[in-house]
Amino acid sequence: MLCTIGDLIEDVVVWLNSEQRNQLNIGSDTDSVIVRTRGGSAANVAMFGALTGTPSRFIGQVGNDKLGEQLCASLRESGVDVCTVANGRTGSIVVLVQLNGERTFLTDRGVASELSVFDATHLLGVSIVHVPTYSLAHDPLATTAIQYIRAARAAGALISIDASSTAVLRDYGVERYAALIASIAPDVFMCNIDEAELLTIDAARPMPGAQLTVIKRGALPVIAITAAGAVTEVAPPSVANIVDTTGAGDAFAAGFLPLYSSSRNIADAITRGHSIAARVLRSPGATLDVA
Repeated sequence: MLCTIGDLIEDVVVWLNSEQRNQLNIGSDTDSVIVRTRGGSAANVAMFGALTGTPSRFIGQVGNDKLGEQLCASLRESGVDVCTVANGRTGSIVVLVQLNGERTFLTDRGVASELSVFDATHLLGVSIVHVPTYSLAHDPLATTAIQYIRAARAAGALISIDASSTAVLRDYGVERYAALIASIAPDVFMCNIDEAELLTIDAARPMPGAQLTVIKRGALPVIAITAAGAVTEVAPPSVANIVDTTGAGDAFAAGFLPLYSSSRNIADAITRGHSIAARVLRSPGATLDVA
């Protein structure tokens, strides 16, 4: 079973009108298309896993409100085992989508970082634990996530960390973050090309402490580097009619981790990750198109 720890929030995805995709009329109106979807990096990975055949569980905190209830219900409908605490106010993120599919985030995480309850029973049957860096940046969630990571590792689970965001990394501090990852020593560390540049990691310099570093590079080949320095590169398929890149990295993780965990075949796992991510690129928000 794949278990994720972190955020379940609402994504408000905004596409600016085609003539104005890269222009926001400050102080006036901007013609847009707006879609509301369930979001949150940890929740996305669990959902994509469940929808593509991997038993999945989500651990987190939502608000004690209608939005929190709706988001949990949506996740359950996708087949995810939802283990949440409901208290406070559920968060939302506004995603501004440019013509090329790239995104800018306006973030209000609500109570997503306030999870302080550790329940060892949530790890029963779990073979993979995936934690976005969003979940490691602020207490009490960060402390709780580390408790889950340590307990899962002691039980033999594969541990995966995703870098999540250059803004989060800068706020946390790059040197401090490197020390955190070295202390966790994840089996898999994932990041995109911008996060890799900020962390000064590449094919010749994998993330210190990680057994496998996976660098997602958009339309360029994914590069995976073992701690011993062996490099694997796999190009993604060409995707026509890209709608939105929101959730593509989470979908990649949901495809990559189960296959890598069971086989340790890096190339096959990357290919599987690419295939799930491609389905997200063709749909609005963190959703899958029809296979």
